[in-house]
Amino acid sequence: MPVIYLHFLMYRDTMSPQYQSSDLIAELFLILQTAFFESEMRSRTYQLRDKRNTQDDPFDEYVYRLLVEQLPHDTRCLKAPGPLITPDLVILRPHMCHGASLMTLATDLRCIVGVEVKKLERPTGGTIARASGLDYNTTPPCGTLRIYDLHGAALDIRGFYLFVCQETVPDNPNHYRLSALALCDGNLLNADFTYYLSIVGPRTKEVGLGTYSDGANRSRPMLIFANPLGASALDHCITLVHVEDNLEQALPQLRYVGRIKRTAPQEGVREFHCYRLRQDVPENHINFDLLEPFPMPTRTAMTQPRGRCRVDLHLTD
Repeated sequence: MPVIYLHFLMYRDTMSPQYQSSDLIAELFLILQTAFFESEMRSRTYQLRDKRNTQDDPFDEYVYRLLVEQLPHDTRCLKAPGPLITPDLVILRPHMCHGASLMTLATDLRCIVGVEVKKLERPTGGTIARASGLDYNTTPPCGTLRIYDLHGAALDIRGFYLFVCQETVPDNPNHYRLSALALCDGNLLNADFTYYLSIVGPRTKEVGLGTYSDGANRSRPMLIFANPLGASALDHCITLVHVEDNLEQALPQLRYVGRIKRTAPQEGVREFHCYRLRQDVPENHINFDLLEPFPMPTRTAMTQPRGRCRVDLHLTD
């Protein structure tokens, strides 16, 4: 799997106590909320360049440039250098990463985080696409992501996922607006880092296939996991889904609006806490308490036959 390389090394196990910066993901959420929405959650219109090829995504680039411009001077945003590289973005405070232990970098959301961008669409006036399950291509979602430094040393960092529903602006080419945004802890989708590593690690490719032995099977996994915007409580809203339940103390702009609980068969119930911009939350809002709110169709282990061609003929007796 292609990887992001970082321009720093980790040596020591200490971090200076003078740095008391706030949660990077919470700050990112506030930037995105302001950039894409006005007061009372009214969508702002933005313009994207034309798409160049299948893997090209102008929205990812737009988000990257937005963060480069608006993040504080002590914070960097790195973009994946090419397609099919995960995560799409790495956001870090270099002064906090230098000298930090690997454990600190893997858990402290003030230091470094990875963000994967997932853009969805919806028919006019309809429900969001892929509500019951979203393609994650060859990399499963996870609350921990692996990247590498310039010397190839592995670095595990916390992973978050930005889900947006992008809609075109009628009669205005290349102009868009968002009708939903959720910035979610990756553990909401999957917390099994061992499984994540089993997929992103090296795989055996079948070669020498076919009549002339010039075929190959890349054995690429195609993965489907939950789509948080498929939950009615998160659609048509701007929500931060976080593991911490006290973000309001550090960032009073946020208002706690509810929690989502997911059941892990071997661990029990995991809780995640939802926040919105305080000024967007009605005074009479009642905090929600949701258990497994994401729609999921019944799945079977057997796949359907692929590429069946039906013709308008009856050729058998």
